[in-house]
Amino acid sequence: MFEISVICLTITALLAYVNHRWVGLPSTIGVMVIAMLLSLMIVAAHQLGFNSFSQPALVFLRGIDFSAVLMEGMLSLLLFAGALHVDLSHLRNYKWPVLGLAVLGTLASTVIVGLGAYVLLDWMAVPMSFWYCMVFGALISPTDPIAVMGVLRQNEAPDSLGVVISGESLFNDGVGVVLFTLLLGIAVKGNAPDLLSISTLVIHEVGGGLLLGLTLGLVLYYMLQSIDNYSVELMLTIAGVLGGYLLATKLHVSGPLAMVVTGLLIGNHARETAMSDITRHHLDLFWKLIDEILNAVLFVLLGLEIVLLTLSWKLFGVSLLVILLTLIARWLTVGLPVNFAEKTLNLPQGAWKVLTWGGLRGGISVALALSLPTSESRDLILAMTYGVVIFSMLGQGLTIGRVIENCVSLNQKKV
Repeated sequence: MFEISVICLTITALLAYVNHRWVGLPSTIGVMVIAMLLSLMIVAAHQLGFNSFSQPALVFLRGIDFSAVLMEGMLSLLLFAGALHVDLSHLRNYKWPVLGLAVLGTLASTVIVGLGAYVLLDWMAVPMSFWYCMVFGALISPTDPIAVMGVLRQNEAPDSLGVVISGESLFNDGVGVVLFTLLLGIAVKGNAPDLLSISTLVIHEVGGGLLLGLTLGLVLYYMLQSIDNYSVELMLTIAGVLGGYLLATKLHVSGPLAMVVTGLLIGNHARETAMSDITRHHLDLFWKLIDEILNAVLFVLLGLEIVLLTLSWKLFGVSLLVILLTLIARWLTVGLPVNFAEKTLNLPQGAWKVLTWGGLRGGISVALALSLPTSESRDLILAMTYGVVIFSMLGQGLTIGRVIENCVSLNQKKV
């Protein structure tokens, strides 16, 4: 594991240098694009018989458990770092649209994408069961908080829009993981659980995650308030995040939700009343650096892991249709409701366009797809997931800045 970590970090640093020195794309997207090109070169070299070069690289890449690396290693740190810089007072002002989009929007999108994928695959004579189509809907519907927060940092979105987009992405991740777990159980076992079992799972996962995050945040707050030593306080936040996420997995509650709640408490209440200026400065600097480094590593891994795909023209056609399906689902579940309620929600005119196009999918969707049990459905879901994620990062990620600019200029003209 140490060797893999060192190699991944070295590759990331080199690709970040190449991107900054010559390519000039936004950092996370740039390293992902270069990593994808490297992966395709490795696959091409393998097909042409240059095994002395390609074989060691393929063995190394296939040996990386991307799902475990993200879900059990990086995710806790990234979610905490993202939530740490969300203004809770602003989030409170938009709690209903955030909760509505995170919960109802994710549920509706799961159903629309799942049903749509079932119809599309049946039409294209690609076999996959109804429940596995629903599993795909659950893993692809949540927006990726890591990708979304990265894009927001690079584009100056209006404050209200930034709060809604980041808040939705932070919370719908936990909802999506619960849905994914429930639907995967049905797909594997072949029969749907009763309403009581579903309710118990949701309450345990979601309620337990929120309660654990609140408890952990309060404990950390008390400990931070009782001392004034920035190095010890930083260690407490690291231990709280890693230990808290591990505890969440042992208790079978939502670790992502726990980390978001903990990050919100530490980043707001504890920052204001439990830290000195020097501690606050080092805390922000440290977690910003962790966020940027792990983001870069994550997107390099996303690009490199493309070697896991079995490529074909038919899968390419399926992926294109699924990309369109996810965009339609995003518009129906987020864009359309927000368009009708922009004034009521106190959002700027044209906010629905930013929220629709800014719904980026990233590493979490890929990690969930890779965690599926080995089967033909897994290979198909992985290919479709990668298609959506690549389009999301390259197509939407590189153009969302223009959509935000149009929204800002529209509201300036209005004023």
